[in-house]
Amino acid sequence: MGSGWRPSSGTCEVGESISDIVLLTHLGSWADRSPLHDAAFQGCLLSLKTLIAQGFNVNIVTIDRVSALHEACLGGHVACAKVLLENGAQVNAVTIDGITPLFNACCSGSAACVNMLLEFGGTPQLENHLASPIHEAVKRGHRECMEILVANDVDIDQEDSQHGTPLYVACMYQRTDCVKKLLELGASVDLGKRLDTPLHAAVRKSSAEAVNLLTDYGASLTRRNAEFKCALDLAAPNSKVEQALLLREGPASLAQLCRLCIRKCLGRSSLYVVHKLNLPEPLEKFLLYR
Repeated sequence: MGSGWRPSSGTCEVGESISDIVLLTHLGSWADRSPLHDAAFQGCLLSLKTLIAQGFNVNIVTIDRVSALHEACLGGHVACAKVLLENGAQVNAVTIDGITPLFNACCSGSAACVNMLLEFGGTPQLENHLASPIHEAVKRGHRECMEILVANDVDIDQEDSQHGTPLYVACMYQRTDCVKKLLELGASVDLGKRLDTPLHAAVRKSSAEAVNLLTDYGASLTRRNAEFKCALDLAAPNSKVEQALLLREGPASLAQLCRLCIRKCLGRSSLYVVHKLNLPEPLEKFLLYR
């Protein structure tokens, strides 16, 4: 999903030469790209301030409705993003592809930009027709951005029609750190993409580590997808994934059943206060998988 033409030059001039204009004309839909867009994407703070002082509209957009704020966030330039926001840039501006500045900040992995946008009223929980920031953060393995969004009440189990839940995306893109953190934060272990579970995805990607994490958190080995296949049906013969699944067949231990039951009774929001229950340290660590 495009958010603007990427200038090949590393310069930060405020003005444009005749050759620059000719080049932009040949780029078709990017011919309406402004110097403000270029300065924001390249992180040229002084040029950006100068352009704004000269009267450039901070909310000027390209034909695809890409704003300078989109570009600053895609480049991870928090100082530029702050200047634009302080001068009235629309924090929830949407491109024709349904992309917001917050999505671009998650794409670049800039936790600073994510925090800045949220401070200025950025909407973390988006409607289905818009590109989801948390799914993008997970897809690219930007765990800190993901955690910030969850802390700001983004639905950790939000199922995107194209990508499934964040946990499913983490398994599909083999982002094991994100898989672990999502599970720690209370993501529903069996919610994936329609009938396909995160465990199905982890098996397809031959990720034994993700399989072990998911089964530790109570993933069902018997759930069947739209093809009526369980996770073991998808495992390559004699693979580490198959071995991991076979080891988990049969009833879980009493300790594991108790842990899952207690966590379910506490609920996702209560997991944050387990440390306040004055439990023995080994029991606390057991409940929190630490």
